[in-house]
Amino acid sequence: MNALAARRRHPAAIAVLLMLGLFLTGALYSAFAPEPAEATTQALASQSVEEGKALFRANCASCHGVNAEGRSTGTDDQIAGPALAGVGAAAVDFQVGTGRMPMTQPGTQAARSDDVKFTDEQIAALGAYIASLAPGPEVPSEEAVDPTQGDPATGGELFRVNCAMCHNFAGSGGALTRGKYAPSLKDVSGKHIYEAMATGPQSMPVFNDANMTPESKRDIIAFLTTINEQENPGGMTLGSLGPVSEGLFAWVFGLGILVGCAVWLGAKAA
Repeated sequence: MNALAARRRHPAAIAVLLMLGLFLTGALYSAFAPEPAEATTQALASQSVEEGKALFRANCASCHGVNAEGRSTGTDDQIAGPALAGVGAAAVDFQVGTGRMPMTQPGTQAARSDDVKFTDEQIAALGAYIASLAPGPEVPSEEAVDPTQGDPATGGELFRVNCAMCHNFAGSGGALTRGKYAPSLKDVSGKHIYEAMATGPQSMPVFNDANMTPESKRDIIAFLTTINEQENPGGMTLGSLGPVSEGLFAWVFGLGILVGCAVWLGAKAA
């Protein structure tokens, strides 16, 4: 007993006990502690990329190639599907999220459709896979596309200078060359408008952050949201197509009334 008591009173005993306690605490923490947030995020991102890759090869590779390298039809160097490296997740979210892709049949231009083939999670996975191939525009945040934080007046000026020549002064769309067209922007979400400006789909030019700032893009979204929501004090908009629809209305109804009056007066005189 005296020898055991002497060991307990040894100056090194306390240090040994502390070291042993610290070792056991560290071992238990390593065994039961949750994974670091960064490791979890990387694991989820890797899983999303793999899921997107599987979805791409099952639904998109027939046109865009197994590795998104693009594919030619073999006729006059026409492209069945362009290469997608570098288009970014924003292009995928726009094309797939608006129902333009996958195309139901080859055509001059992919049309917007309410029949979206994939869920939001699947679209995000496809975007993650394409983004992993090469850097490209990212899907904008909710703040970047919030119309309440934009200036509709400034956005209207920017829209008329950069967009109205194709999309019409009120965003009603218009015809282009070779069967292509600028689609209507009515009831298009702010996110998809931003993504279209950032990626330049179809015949649209790319408005990157170097030639149009994110704040300017948000101002344009605010302008389009305003004209979509406000009432027209002048009455019927006739599609907001300008003199085309107005002239057609005048010819059909105006001349029709005049012809009807002439016939009525002729019959009354007889």
